[in-house]
Amino acid sequence: MKFQVIIIGGGLAGLTAGLSLQKKGVSCAIISSGENALHFSSGSFSGDCPEEVVPLFAEAGVVLKGNPAKDSWRFTPSGSMQKVRLAFEDVTLYEEDKIKASKVLIANPEGFIDFPTAFIADGLSQQGVSCKVKSFSLPCLKTLRESPSEMRSVGIAKKLDCRINEVAGAIHKLLDGEDLVVLPQVFGLTSPEPVRALRDAVPAEISFIGTMPPSVPGIRVQMQLKKAFEKAGGTFLMGDTAVSAEISDGTVRFIRTRNLDSHILTADNYILASGTFFSKGLSSTMQKIYEPLFGLDVDCPTERTQWYSEDVFAPQPYMAAGVVTDADLHPLKDGQPVTNLFAAGSILAGEKNAGMALTSTFKVVKKIAL
Repeated sequence: MKFQVIIIGGGLAGLTAGLSLQKKGVSCAIISSGENALHFSSGSFSGDCPEEVVPLFAEAGVVLKGNPAKDSWRFTPSGSMQKVRLAFEDVTLYEEDKIKASKVLIANPEGFIDFPTAFIADGLSQQGVSCKVKSFSLPCLKTLRESPSEMRSVGIAKKLDCRINEVAGAIHKLLDGEDLVVLPQVFGLTSPEPVRALRDAVPAEISFIGTMPPSVPGIRVQMQLKKAFEKAGGTFLMGDTAVSAEISDGTVRFIRTRNLDSHILTADNYILASGTFFSKGLSSTMQKIYEPLFGLDVDCPTERTQWYSEDVFAPQPYMAAGVVTDADLHPLKDGQPVTNLFAAGSILAGEKNAGMALTSTFKVVKKIAL
């Protein structure tokens, strides 16, 4: 099969590149193994973000709040405030690094252990805010509580998204003069409407805070972007993995995937947006860190003892590993650029954040769509 562009990776960088290129009339295929970093997203983007992402996502039904070039603050599951630039509409953004509330209710579905209420309460207390932690229960959650593996964010969202009025009623009974309600991000799996409806129905400000993965808003946004990409004419190869590639004379000739077996995929250009270790964009042995598909040059410490810091709270050097590129984001192989291959997102060496991923993605899009 032949496309103008083949993108390896269906996460934030891959979907943003594919959607943007399809809207520019460039035919794309995205190879996605399935789960990606969006499924673990907290719902916000840090680092300088390109302005183009806001209208592009809006066309896909993804509302982004904030300013791409100015910091806002969000409340985190650790009970602290974090600088961010953009966020999904679920997330409450603040102009200052403190909660503007006098009394806070932390409300959690009964039996849900993936929401760190103690950390949140401690963080609020350190800000001088009075808070209480209470749980609520609905009959529909009883079957989930019988199995810890089912009492997860996605399972809860499937039950509660169609019962927002019941949820609002349960929260209303817990309120005792609080002006802020903190809830886990377990609403809005397939649409942001349940999030909006709950905010309208509860007589207090609501701040949704991330839980242990999987991320409900992250999954929703991934599905929204995928749907928009396919609607624009793109081909999304879901549950497939690029397993081999041929490079000769400094260009990629074709790639093969697990599902397509002996069939090859060819394109004028290729984008490597495969992420790092979590999504297997990078791999390692006891001796080295390497890029497994194309065998590209990787920037990382040569000695294993330099991959990590003994201080578990310090930045870990291996997390900055990534492929080496030239100024046009062509990855290098044996010191030479692969001229029809581009790299975008966290596969790049250096700091990893959503702003960097999006900035590199739009740079690649502009190079290809010239």
